[in-house]
Parts: sequence; C-alpha cells; structure tokens
Amino acid sequence: MRSLIFLLPGLFILSFHNLVSGNEGNRPNIIFLFTDDQAYDTLGCYGNPDVKTPNIDRLGNEGVIFDRHYDTTAICMASRANVMSGLYEYRSGTNFMHGPMARKLWQKSYPPLLRKAGYRTGFGGKFGFAVVDDPRKGGKENDYKHLPVDDFDYWVGGVGQTSYQTDRNKYLARFADRFPHSTRAYGAAGQEFIRESVEAGQPFCLTLFFKAPHRPVTPDPIFDQVYQDTEFRKLPNYGRAAGEHLADQSRMGRQYPRFKSWGYHTDESYRNALRKYNQQIHGVDYALGMIVAELRRQGVQDNTVILFSSDNGFFNGSHGFGSKVLPYDEGARVPMIVYDPRSKSQGGGRRVSAVTGNVDVAATILDLAGIEAPDSMDGRSLMPLVRGEQETVRHSLSLINVWGTAGTMFLGIVTDTHKYVFWMYGEEFEPAEDLFDLKADPYELRNIASDPDSQPILQKMRALHDAEIAHWKERAVPYGDYRTFGSILDRNIPWSEKKHLIPDRFPSGMSYYREEISN
Repeated sequence: MRSLIFLLPGLFILSFHNLVSGNEGNRPNIIFLFTDDQAYDTLGCYGNPDVKTPNIDRLGNEGVIFDRHYDTTAICMASRANVMSGLYEYRSGTNFMHGPMARKLWQKSYPPLLRKAGYRTGFGGKFGFAVVDDPRKGGKENDYKHLPVDDFDYWVGGVGQTSYQTDRNKYLARFADRFPHSTRAYGAAGQEFIRESVEAGQPFCLTLFFKAPHRPVTPDPIFDQVYQDTEFRKLPNYGRAAGEHLADQSRMGRQYPRFKSWGYHTDESYRNALRKYNQQIHGVDYALGMIVAELRRQGVQDNTVILFSSDNGFFNGSHGFGSKVLPYDEGARVPMIVYDPRSKSQGGGRRVSAVTGNVDVAATILDLAGIEAPDSMDGRSLMPLVRGEQETVRHSLSLINVWGTAGTMFLGIVTDTHKYVFWMYGEEFEPAEDLFDLKADPYELRNIASDPDSQPILQKMRALHDAEIAHWKERAVPYGDYRTFGSILDRNIPWSEKKHLIPDRFPSGMSYYREEISN
C-alpha cells in the first residue's frame, strides 16, 4: 500500500508542470473541493511541519494561497449555503434552527447558473441544506425530496451528515466494493464525472463536499501508519489559560466543555485526537491526488481550475475550546487555495493577505466561467487577486453566529488589521466586546477593547458593526427570525429592551458556563 500512497502525488507533479497549450480561449473546467471542520493550520503549505498533505501543498505551491480567508458563518449548514449562494446567512435565510433555502434564491446560486450557461455540473458529498418553495413551511435536509438532485447532471450527494461508510450513502454505494471509506469513494466519483464530462464534450464544474474531518472520528484504516508516531505541535494560544481574556459569552456554548470531552486537555489525549483528525485530512489529500490524476489522463489538466477550502475551522484546543462556531481565528478562519493553470501571475506559492470570505466563492466560480454574478450577491470574485490585478476585494467582512445557545451569538467584523466582536448576551453579566490587533497579535492573545490607546480603532470597528446591522435590518429575509436578530445584535439597543426577542428555541447557554467554570 505504501507505493500506492506515493504514486498519486507523483502524478500530481506531472500534471501541474505541463504548460498551457491551445486551451486559452476555452471556458475552464472548475473543481471546488470543500472539507468539513478543517482548521487553517492543518496543511504543510500553511506552515504546519507535522502534517503530510503533499497533493494539497502542491496545489497551493503552484497556485495562490489565501492567508486571511474566513467562513462568515462557521457552521456547516449555513456555510454551505454561503458558498453556493454568495450571500450572508441573514440573506440566504439558511441555517440550523432557522430554516432551509428558498428555491428562488437557490436558482441564483452558482450550480444552476453554470448549468444554464452550458456547463455539465456534478455534486458529491454532504449537501447540508434543504431547498424548498416556501421556507416558512420548513424542509428537512435529511430528506432527498428537499435536495436539488435534479438540478445537477451528476449526483453522488447525501442527506444529513452522510456516512463515512460508503455503502450507507444512497448514491455513492456503488463505489463501496473498491472504496469502503467515503473519502476515497468521492475521489473515485470525481474521476467518473471527469471522464463522462470529457466524453460529452462539455465544460464541467464539479463540487465535492467531503465529510472529513468531521466527527465521528473515522479515519480510513489504509492510512493508519501515516501519523502513528507523530508528535503534533500546539499553537501559542493552546489551553484554557490562553482564553481567560476572552468575553465570558465565549464559554457559554458546547465549545468550552469539548476541550475536555473531545480530548485536548492532556498530552496523551491531544496526541491521539490530532493523529486521527489529521489522518482524515490525509485521506482528502489522497482523493485530490486521484482527481488530478484523472485530469491528466483525460488531457484537461491545463484548462481546469481547482479551488480548495473548508466549511468552518476547528478548535483543536486553542483558547481552551473544541469544535467551531466562535469567531476566533481557529474556529472561523480556513484554508483557501485557487489553482488556475492559465494564469501567468501565480506559482511559487504566492500568498494573498487580503481578507476574503466563503461568500466570495460563488462570484469567483461565476467569474471563471465568464458569467456575470447577480447584483444581489454579497461576495466578490477573488480572480483579480489570483491574477495579481488588485490587492484587496473588500475593506471588511462580517462574522456571524445566530445559532445554538443565545450566549454565544455575535456579530463580528474583521479587516486587514483588526477583528471586533460584539457579544449581545447580557444576562448575569454585561454584553461584551473583543478587539484584537491581528497584525501584532495573530493568535488573539490580548483583548485590547478597553485599552486607552485602542479607542480610535474601537470606534472605527464599532462603526463598521453598526453599518452591517443597518444592512442586516434592511435586507434580511422576512422569515426564520432574521429580521428580529437584526435588533438582537444591535449594540445600541440595551439588553433589557431586547432580551425578550430571543425565540424560545435558543437556550441561554448558562448551564454550560456554570458547569465548566465551577470545574
């Protein structure tokens, strides 16, 4: 098996060292690979010396690496809706505890628009949200009748969280004999889609939403030896002591107890957790190698653009947390790589430090296909950054959570230099603000919101927050309680005047806080 593991990365090198010849005028093929729960620091090309991700690293080193890419809502259902639609959550109306996506919004997302323009479209993996005519009437994401299967030419997607066991996924099951673990099965499905598309003579767009490395922890056993003896590093903000300066509200969700229950609190449990977590990412890396090898076999590698990212980050013990959702970088910031073999300005591992977000994915894909993005999109194409034509596409980006416990709900703003978070919950303690200088303090170890010297930047960030709230109130969908949350997150409305607005389905989170603080 060792020779097989290293064969596919070798094929990757061959494919990406070919030069473009004769395809410049063609519409490019597009492949978008999206992992689940992958922290930004889990790749060699992002500076992690302990991981083995050769295919993804080569993708980054031959393409463009985005160092400040954020998921505007760092939870899987909403993030998937963000990347498909190019809309902030309060405009897509899509998240757990809020509701599905309206079909009229879905039709303006990138897959239907590409298909209408002549692209052959394929989807595989965890779709993650329902599409319905009327969101007010609901629609479960674990029911195939509420998924847009018929809007794709090729479908190996699944409902709900999907399964790591290939034969338990309805449309993927036919790959189970050769690939019993779903991560490699999605790689095989990607190969099949590429072959069929080339045979059909159509430009194609493949979207693969991997389940890995989402829990339950289920690494592919063929890679059991990859990290058997690896001692994984800890980031400078690891541990409970590195979270004491953060707002109390950050400890009111399940992220705080998961530091212990998910095994990040002792050296041995941390080592075991990181080995299995990164083994799952290694499986995705292998699947990428399968896909790139097929591009080469079909002779389309020189006209195929590949994008790679994740639906949210992951706290592997940073600030004393596990899981995701929270606005600190390990939870909200993710890898983003764009490889365009037609571009002469990339290569050599060029890096972009401008702030970008998952809402930018749809506009980027449409731009690549030569399709004008709808004016309604919040996202911006990243291709001017890839081509080196611009240094930035936005001045600020919003970070949102209106899911889960009320205590952890926030609206944050991130710029090229700073991050501001307003925590609206004020029961038993005051609403709070976090402010970080990301240039001087990239691991967010010092909250400067109360520092006298930081008051000018605090006022600037507050103004950006207020402007986003105004936009929210003006443009939020009229269902799912999103217009109500525009007032709940308004820092200028006292807690006493808005606490009654929080719907009953959102618990306070005080039980998490009391239990963990007392321990």
